[in-house]
Amino acid sequence: MRKIITSIFLLAVTFSYSQEMNVPVASQYLADNPYVISPSYAGIGDNFRINLNGYKQWVGIEESPNSQALYADFRVLSQSGVGLSLYNDSNGNTKQAGGKATFAHHIILNYYTKQYLSFGLSYIYNSFRIDLPNNLPPDQAITDNRATTNNNFEVGLLYRYGPFYLSGTATNILKKNTDFYTTKLEPNLLANYQLYTGYVIKLPNRTELEPSAFYQLFQSDGRSNTDLNIKYRKFNRYEDYWWVGASYRFLNDQIGKPLGVGPLVGFTKGYFSMGYSYQLTLDENLISTNSGTHSLTIGFRFLQGVSNCPCTESPVHD
Repeated sequence: MRKIITSIFLLAVTFSYSQEMNVPVASQYLADNPYVISPSYAGIGDNFRINLNGYKQWVGIEESPNSQALYADFRVLSQSGVGLSLYNDSNGNTKQAGGKATFAHHIILNYYTKQYLSFGLSYIYNSFRIDLPNNLPPDQAITDNRATTNNNFEVGLLYRYGPFYLSGTATNILKKNTDFYTTKLEPNLLANYQLYTGYVIKLPNRTELEPSAFYQLFQSDGRSNTDLNIKYRKFNRYEDYWWVGASYRFLNDQIGKPLGVGPLVGFTKGYFSMGYSYQLTLDENLISTNSGTHSLTIGFRFLQGVSNCPCTESPVHD
């Protein structure tokens, strides 16, 4: 039993190295909240948006990863946006909390064909600590509790052409000081790169189908993963809508062995929205010990329609 607990702890520490200064990206962005993965989305859509997200991974495993986050963004003037995110993340004996402050600007490339280009920049602040268990074996590289703070940046670019969108983001672009760890196992490169693309297909009877894909690459060890997603929306005459979908995540060197697969569901009514996703963990080392991963997002939308610039309109049902 002690070996199992130790293995889970070491897995948690290793996993946290790659996620430090960034809340793990699960399916939060699919709850009509793409600001999660790119600063270039700040200010696009409803003028003032707030999203609260709770994420719990590997339910059933003691001290499995979980996080809580707040995302808020709104337009300033007619073609710019600002955003703020705050997060608290726990992964076994590693804890982190921090936030991002974002500025984005949106320009019109071609008014008649609806081509827009957006730029985003975020400043990142993070506090990170490791609280070791009392029964940790003495031969580990890290043997005492530690804490540190870090500063970093992310940049994003978003291109939209009618119902098509493509964004690229680089997060944690600065190197960090590894004196905090004093171990050769800890990389000083935290940068990770994301591509997000999709297409909104208009269907009869006020419905839409949106296939999308999300790709993430970690510079420290070269590993990468991909999400393949599909969403279906149904609108009423008041522009409220409900949606259902599914997501399939895999490591890019193991396409036939998915990390997780599961359904998504949500709705938007007036100023309120909600989205829920469930992912069944298919990792052979974890599938028998947990009941999956859950993510819940609650959103609020205010001051719709303040800007008359089409470059800040949402691609959803415009």
